[in-house]
Amino acid sequence: MGNVEVAWEDVISVIQLVRTHLIVIAAALICMAAVMIIAGRWKKPVKGFIRFQSFMAFIVVVALVVNTMLSGALYNTLNVVLSDKGELSQENIDHSRQVIEEITGEGIVLTKNKDSFLPLAPQKINVFGWSSTNPIYGGTGSGTVDTTTAVGILEGLENAGFETNSELSDLYVNYRADRPVISINEGQEWTLPEVPASKYPDNMIEYAKEFSDTAVIVLSRTGGEGTDLPQDMGSIMDGSTMDVGTKYLKGSYVNNSVEYADFEAGQSYLEPSRTEADLVEMVCSEFENVIVVYNGANTLELDWTNDYEQIKSVLLCAGAGATGFNALGNVIAGNVNPSGKTVDTWVKDLKQAPYINNIGHFAYTNTKDVEEAAKAAWEKADGIVSFVNYTEGIYTGYRFYETAAEEKLINYNDHVMYPFGYGLSYTTFDQKMGELQITEDSIRVDVTVTNTGDTAGKEVVELYYSPPYVNGGIEKSSVNLAAFGKTDLLEPGKSQTLTISFPIEDMASYDTYGAGAYVLESGDYEISLRSDSHNVIERKVYKADRTILYDKDNPHSDDVVAAENRLDFAEGDVVYLSRADGFANYEEAVKAPENFELQGEVQGNGTYNPEDYNNPEDVMPITGADNDMELFELRGAGYDDPRWETLLDQVTVDEMVELIAYGGHQTAAVDSVKKLRTLDTDGPAGVNSSTLGAFGTGYCSEIVIAQTWNEELAAKAAQGISREFTDYNIVGWYAPSMNLHRSAFGGRNFEYYSEDSLLSSKMALAEVSAAVEEGIYPYIKHFVLNEQEINRNALLCTWFNEQSVRELYLKPFEYCVKNIEKGKLAVMSSYNFLGTEWAGGCTALLNDILREEWGFRGMVISDYFGNYGYMDADRAVRGGTDLMLGTAGNEAIMTDLSATSVTAMRQAVKNIFYVTVNSAAYEEYTPGTIPSWMLILYITDAVIAVLVLLTEILMIRSFIKKRKDSIRIEAVNTEGESKK
Repeated sequence: MGNVEVAWEDVISVIQLVRTHLIVIAAALICMAAVMIIAGRWKKPVKGFIRFQSFMAFIVVVALVVNTMLSGALYNTLNVVLSDKGELSQENIDHSRQVIEEITGEGIVLTKNKDSFLPLAPQKINVFGWSSTNPIYGGTGSGTVDTTTAVGILEGLENAGFETNSELSDLYVNYRADRPVISINEGQEWTLPEVPASKYPDNMIEYAKEFSDTAVIVLSRTGGEGTDLPQDMGSIMDGSTMDVGTKYLKGSYVNNSVEYADFEAGQSYLEPSRTEADLVEMVCSEFENVIVVYNGANTLELDWTNDYEQIKSVLLCAGAGATGFNALGNVIAGNVNPSGKTVDTWVKDLKQAPYINNIGHFAYTNTKDVEEAAKAAWEKADGIVSFVNYTEGIYTGYRFYETAAEEKLINYNDHVMYPFGYGLSYTTFDQKMGELQITEDSIRVDVTVTNTGDTAGKEVVELYYSPPYVNGGIEKSSVNLAAFGKTDLLEPGKSQTLTISFPIEDMASYDTYGAGAYVLESGDYEISLRSDSHNVIERKVYKADRTILYDKDNPHSDDVVAAENRLDFAEGDVVYLSRADGFANYEEAVKAPENFELQGEVQGNGTYNPEDYNNPEDVMPITGADNDMELFELRGAGYDDPRWETLLDQVTVDEMVELIAYGGHQTAAVDSVKKLRTLDTDGPAGVNSSTLGAFGTGYCSEIVIAQTWNEELAAKAAQGISREFTDYNIVGWYAPSMNLHRSAFGGRNFEYYSEDSLLSSKMALAEVSAAVEEGIYPYIKHFVLNEQEINRNALLCTWFNEQSVRELYLKPFEYCVKNIEKGKLAVMSSYNFLGTEWAGGCTALLNDILREEWGFRGMVISDYFGNYGYMDADRAVRGGTDLMLGTAGNEAIMTDLSATSVTAMRQAVKNIFYVTVNSAAYEEYTPGTIPSWMLILYITDAVIAVLVLLTEILMIRSFIKKRKDSIRIEAVNTEGESKK
């Protein structure tokens, strides 16, 4: 969710919300004007008195209407906008800036270092590439960071002792000062500004060679909330994407030269542009020592870096936040030894990726009735029903490449540039694997890491398992990350032993088409210590003597109810990739969709009627009771404490409706139980809310955090962010985001951790745990399958099989829910549909899996409630969403007030209460607190009332006097006339 998704639509919604009040004011104005005109028939002072009284009546009406408007229709909106906020402490700002630099230092990945070229002693250095003066600091939307005080790449190098060539940086600044905007609101300019090689004056290059024999080339890429990276730049450049008719497929590109196009038709955004390629060629032809720095979260095709002998080193440095580029300078200088590892598989040719034909824009051709209903419900709806097929099933990222290589479908080295979990160091390490220590429910192994080089450094220990596979049986990846750890800083010659463990049941596979449950099949499980997903250091074998079925009679140890097929309705008519017979169905499974007719029914707002789903046996709950309880009394109480029912009986239906509807950046106050208003906001990279007027220190992107493979650093990031939230009196955090990198083209890959579910789970839990410790309740998001930004609001039907969603896409959410104390966590649902059911109203997801299976006790919020022709509060609450991320207008208001609906609302209210009362908002509870803006309103009302009263008294006294004078004068005149 973005901090302000569609600002003008919010303004329009506010106007619609108060239109009745505005009509009353307009009517009063007309009446006043009419009275003033009519009063012209009277003589002074009556005429003046009537006109003044009509004006005063108008003022009173306006005051009454404005008070009604502010304390009624606009109350919750103003509570957000005019909230009592604190300010950031310098102590927390300084702490954040230090933490960001520390994280980035461990999150930078060294992928090439020929002849140990790095590190370099501080010296003069040429930095080429326009992005050196305009780097990527973070993301867009909810992941935006404040760059006004951020350290840039050049500054980071200079802070590490390097002197950079100012002629080059001046050239880039003069070429273009601002970075092109990629935004769902402001359009997408995909231009990659880069000075053409022909525009570098000869004397500039000659000076650069004299300045230094070392050159750094900086290249960058970014996507954005609401827009994925283009797969075909030709369609962007010729404007054909505009023909699709959806706001997620638009954009522009300005070539860097009139003599050639930067991209040919069919080239993707993740290939070097012609101008970038020419730059690399020029630099490598003039300098013997070249370092390439890639500044981006999406996996750029980098195979060309092996084509040049001059390219000695390659560094991956994604969005580094406010101070992370200091770490880049320190890594190059050797003050920090890089220890980051890749969190995705970097491939040489993305066009051959198994998902490539099944991402992007696909729309149904037989859904005109739904499209028209959506447009009728919301005139700005995209007017299409779109879809995406997760045809690769469980074979995503390294799981595909490792398994496909084992099955001889591919030659691994032809496809993979950098494996998952890959990264170099300035030193060398030796890892030795102890014997497997088997308990009843876990596998533990000691791994001794020794620094065998001459530089202090840290090393990541990666443990994988390879399960037994039966041809045609349950789908299984040949390699799966099981556990990991990271050493302390080891001096040369020093060793550290890490104990790595994981539950045996984690190796079970979900059997969609057989048991409909998790199954740990008997056989040999290879437990391997690896330097990355591909290269084995040492291996052991765990033998499972029998098959274990984790069903209702034997659930996983942390299940409340065992997993079973609950989402198989979303499998659709799709062929999923299978390992059977060496991926015999590969060509059929990964080809582009051919069927564009929806099988089934998808419901937009125009086709959903809540009355059709009412239960006639439901009894209207008690509301508005006078039980004299306050919410704070239940702080720390269990979810099933009977006092909750007594408290909930006090809440009125109107209070329920308002609390649920106005959940944008807050949970509203509820007077009947004296619930405090709490503030919530974005985002994954720190406090980021123009709605609240609150902005914090820009943290590095989640992908940088994940590349540290260090859970302690992930916790430090969340701790620092949470303390800045506390400074602002904000207790709800719309983060972390834990969707997966299904595709290299994902627009929000900067905001998600990895392609791997376990790494994402561990990093997410570390962040969530640290935030909860600070009294913040995170909204883990986006639940679930929000891996694509294109068409995300265009009734996006997502088709998948149960095994893939269980083993991969649900896993980070499940891991957090099961390991965080109940009542301390919230969830944000996603925009997309699961099959034909909107995720935000899908009871199978939000009630059956989240609450029944995992035991979640907390609140679920929608993503930004923009209607979009399908977001419906009645459906959402019944399906398990408790709070609408709405800021203004009637869009998120519950319309059905039947017993069924009120019962669901009561449950939603309980979930909201349970989380907020256990947050930092109630650590220093002050009952009866009135918002400061309301106090100002009361004082203003009192002043106006006194002024009106005094004015009326003075006016009446003046009128009486003038009236008497008029009568006296009239009497004198009459007497004079009579004497004549």
